[in-house]
Amino acid sequence: MKQLSPTAESLLELSSGIRILPIRHASSDVAQEVRELLLSKQADCLAVGLPPSVEVLVEEGIERLPLISLVVLQEPDQKDRATCSYIPIDPCQPVIMALRVAMGEGIDRAYLDRDVTMFESLSIPFPDPYALKQIPLPMFAGAMLPFMPYPKPGSQRWERIKWMAFKLHELELDYSAIVCLCPIEDWPWLRDAYQQRWAYTLPEPLAQTPFLCSPEPSTLYFALCELPFLTELFEHRRLDAQSDEHLSLDGIKELLLESRTRWLAKRSPSRAQEENWITPQLLQMFLQYVRNLALLEHRLTPDLYSLVLAAKQMAGDEFAITLLETAKTYAFHDVDSFGFGLPTYGVGIEQLESPDGQVSRAKNRLQGAAAVWRSLSLKPKATRQKKQDWAYRWNPFGQCSWPPEDDRIEGFTAHVREQAKAVLGADLAHVDKFTTSIRDGIDMRETLRHWNPKKGHKLGDIYVKDIPPSRGNVEIVVFLFEVPPDPEKFSWRATWYAEHHQESTLCFYATPFLENMIGPGIGQSLYGGTFFQFPPRPLPNVWDDPRLDFAQSLDDRLIAGAAMHSQEKHIAVVSPIPPLARWKQIARKFDRKLIPIPLSRFSGQTISRLRQFHVLNGHDIRSFASQFIQG
Repeated sequence: MKQLSPTAESLLELSSGIRILPIRHASSDVAQEVRELLLSKQADCLAVGLPPSVEVLVEEGIERLPLISLVVLQEPDQKDRATCSYIPIDPCQPVIMALRVAMGEGIDRAYLDRDVTMFESLSIPFPDPYALKQIPLPMFAGAMLPFMPYPKPGSQRWERIKWMAFKLHELELDYSAIVCLCPIEDWPWLRDAYQQRWAYTLPEPLAQTPFLCSPEPSTLYFALCELPFLTELFEHRRLDAQSDEHLSLDGIKELLLESRTRWLAKRSPSRAQEENWITPQLLQMFLQYVRNLALLEHRLTPDLYSLVLAAKQMAGDEFAITLLETAKTYAFHDVDSFGFGLPTYGVGIEQLESPDGQVSRAKNRLQGAAAVWRSLSLKPKATRQKKQDWAYRWNPFGQCSWPPEDDRIEGFTAHVREQAKAVLGADLAHVDKFTTSIRDGIDMRETLRHWNPKKGHKLGDIYVKDIPPSRGNVEIVVFLFEVPPDPEKFSWRATWYAEHHQESTLCFYATPFLENMIGPGIGQSLYGGTFFQFPPRPLPNVWDDPRLDFAQSLDDRLIAGAAMHSQEKHIAVVSPIPPLARWKQIARKFDRKLIPIPLSRFSGQTISRLRQFHVLNGHDIRSFASQFIQG
């Protein structure tokens, strides 16, 4: 607990024996402040704003932690619809944290709130509680005073405040050091009600007896105030007796790393060279983007929507979906420990679904900021059954490419051709002494090599580079992504001819697209190796040409086909390894020369995007293919 001034301390004291602590529900940062206060101050009673009818169930749920449970209070139906309120037994809730500490330290507990037949919830906007890392809680609560709604006389909130003030007077007769947790929106009027001894109204009878239930694991996100993944981290830190002071932000970094690990685990190990392209640099850019999104929404910490939106923008839909699934996982709710005989309820935004399917309008008694639905377009992978159905409906007589992918890879191939031509020109470069022109620039290495300062020579002769124009052109570019290629994996071999003069003639071996259908009439494949011939012209199918039967492997045959059909002497070869001796031998057989370009020169993200391509079952599929193909 931060050191407070005497003025701030006086704001927290109702009397010499009662210390009030304004809290905001649904905040792990406030929960940490509450825990520090209870562990640093001598208290003989903890008073919380919950009704005494739930005392036994709440403390039973706390004993079950880290398993999450709900205390449900049924209410009379409203407008022919079932209604209830509930208390989440969430370790990151300040009230639950305080009760958990009090139970562990042997501090008596008192439940002050007034029982009501129909609970009326109140939700008002609050600043981000992460500010408590820098300012004391009383200053945080005091800054909120001008914006807190005054309780209307005669309202349920008004009667509950007066009843809690009366109960505090009763507790003062038995205890000398009481800590009272009060919602931040009620504490000024609780202080007035206590000091002025306002008249109170007796509690109302409950409609039904409260009961304890367990939330459905897939809906834990709606029951917890923090992300389930972060709640799990808080519990692990508690079990390991480690500090969790900055976990609300550090946990975001752990969430990113765990999401990346799971994302990589879903992908083929043979593609490790280009698949691990979510680098620390990209994660740093991601965190900067998330920070900017949070500031735009007047927050200090991001919510799940901002995290998933940033993941989609920075790394694509697949990683965003993985992050979303990881954020909603809570390992303590495994199959063996889940439930323990309690009924299972599904939780939604202001909804509870009973095991028999009845959906009730539900109010969270420890509600923080109001939750709202926000839409974000993500494209998840299709189920196995759908993929099989789409593959079954494939028409073998119709096949075409996806134009945006064609444009992307044609542009990249043109870039590789320019790099290959630059390599050709570099081989012809030579160095001369400077006479009248610096030509293509000063060659500092050669100039310094001829300078010998030990002999007293002055820096005299200057050497310049002369790079003549490269001779010839590069017609065919060969890409080899996996060396050696697996013939069983890359069982689909084909030659595609250009649809127009701006496309290349394409020869490749790839994975069968029918085994990975992503939409109706849309298959996804992965290049193992390919060559692009531009300008396009008709070529015999490399895979059926008997003149190339001497090639023993897929990569050998691809290079042999490129060497046979190239009208230029030089062929660019982009591969993860330097050209093998047998590749050079094949090229010499056709009087051609290979220009090696390392695959590692390009980023893993670029390689991953280029290797993956889609096959459409006819030109009409192009009209809706963008709904299934991730950009």
